Amino acid sequence: MADSGVSNSLPDHETKNYMNEPPEPCDQDVGIVNKAAPLTRELRGRHMQMIAIGGAIGAGLFVGTGGALSAGGPASLIICYLIIGVMLLCTVQSLAEMAVIYPVNGAFFPISSASSIPLGRGFAIGWDYAITWLTVLPFEITAAGLTIKFWRDDINIGVWITVFLVVLCSIQIFGVRGYGEVEFILSAIKITACLGFIILGIIINTGGAGPQGYIGAKYWYEPGAFANGFPGFCSVFVVAAFAFGGTELVGLAAAESKTPHKSIPAASRQVFWRIAIFYVLTLLMVGLLVPYTDPRLLNASDSDTKDSPFVIAIVDAGIPVLPSIFNAVITLSVISVANSCTFGSTRTLQALAERGMAPKLFSYIDKKGRPIYAIILQILFGLLAFVGESAAESTVFTWLLSLSGLSYFFVWGSICLCHIRFRKAWVFQGRSLSELPYRTPFGVVGSYLGLSLNILCLIATFYVSVWPPGSSPNAKYFFEQYLAAPLVLALYLFWKVFTKQWRMWVPLQEIDLQAGLRTELLSGDEDIETAWTWKDFPMKLVRLLF
Repeated sequence: MADSGVSNSLPDHETKNYMNEPPEPCDQDVGIVNKAAPLTRELRGRHMQMIAIGGAIGAGLFVGTGGALSAGGPASLIICYLIIGVMLLCTVQSLAEMAVIYPVNGAFFPISSASSIPLGRGFAIGWDYAITWLTVLPFEITAAGLTIKFWRDDINIGVWITVFLVVLCSIQIFGVRGYGEVEFILSAIKITACLGFIILGIIINTGGAGPQGYIGAKYWYEPGAFANGFPGFCSVFVVAAFAFGGTELVGLAAAESKTPHKSIPAASRQVFWRIAIFYVLTLLMVGLLVPYTDPRLLNASDSDTKDSPFVIAIVDAGIPVLPSIFNAVITLSVISVANSCTFGSTRTLQALAERGMAPKLFSYIDKKGRPIYAIILQILFGLLAFVGESAAESTVFTWLLSLSGLSYFFVWGSICLCHIRFRKAWVFQGRSLSELPYRTPFGVVGSYLGLSLNILCLIATFYVSVWPPGSSPNAKYFFEQYLAAPLVLALYLFWKVFTKQWRMWVPLQEIDLQAGLRTELLSGDEDIETAWTWKDFPMKLVRLLF
């Protein structure tokens, strides 16, 4: 048996030891300066796969797509989601390759800050990612409260905000296992709802239900497939990014997975199904059933569930009870995303604090593997949901939420850039790609594609922020859409000045590939693969092409 720790020397290529329990990386190997108790490894393969497939499916898909449909039309909706989907498929596969061999707390942020990308970028991306989840939580809690108005609008929303905050706090008592079990159950419900809507949509579209009769592609011809021209098309990207946000949580969970070398590759492959079925097919049905000129879509937001295009399609078909059932699914979906907010922010904050990039207080982990002070901070941010309830103070809430607008593009782009640098350094330092226990089927080409698409999306979002569809340019709208960009730049420059590290890049020969490396997984001729099933056929086909 190989040593369970992280070694500073490479093992014999003929020695293979795929352990069931991954070792804890040495402090000095992952840049830890504030030593804390280890996170508990209680996430199983079923948790990881459900997190990958449905973990972040929420109001962004079920409700937010209504505004995107109104702004860009059904064709723009499908095309933009496909572009983001291809980008994420490449990104998550690249992340999986690195997370398997470097299953450190914080996932892509510590690997990035280790030196694979420009110095200071790891700090900026880590804090930007933490801020994103911190600020999204009160928004999601408010949205959950507003979904209840579908049934009862006579009860003050503050009551429901309190209830959902208590539920969220209760989940934290059980640590990462509680997060995993809740996500497993809620993701199963969301997946069932998506599949059910696809089947129902086909029935409605072909005239099997509702007074409309056969619909077919009528709404793609009248009023049309596109709305508001090129600005309308570009405006869909931010909505799509928000809907896809959280897909990268699979990599963040690596440090708390029982067998990351098995569960992460398996979970990353499920992203294909999430994109193909739960986004593209469901949105195709939405575009076929609801015209983009429907006035109810103008009121669609991530909280007004009665204006959800999914609910609109069901209501127009005249099916009783089902709108209430789907609204309940939306409520549970929002709670699921709020749960993911807590996981994403607390683990990132704890990783930042361990590496001296955040107050030491947040590095503390109790005996049950919970980053207590980071959780307390996240819950305190959740109290901002009460601020959003007040119309007079909603401006503060809007600006806080705008901080997360573009964050996902920066995070995903950094993952791709990190993988490119990692691959270059790996080969430059005389190592073979065959040593890697898991390799992305898209290779480094996928990371270049993912990085390019992220840059294009940032440009498209900048364009629509300057020239919003249907209105004239104004500074307020621009900063509401693009505030995350100056935030990342400010964080990057702050770390440069604070550390006095002025180099833009670390030379390939100086990149420390031993930091957090699980050497016992290095193999000369074999990848880590789970048992092949029909579910893996799309990725098997991709492997034949790449």
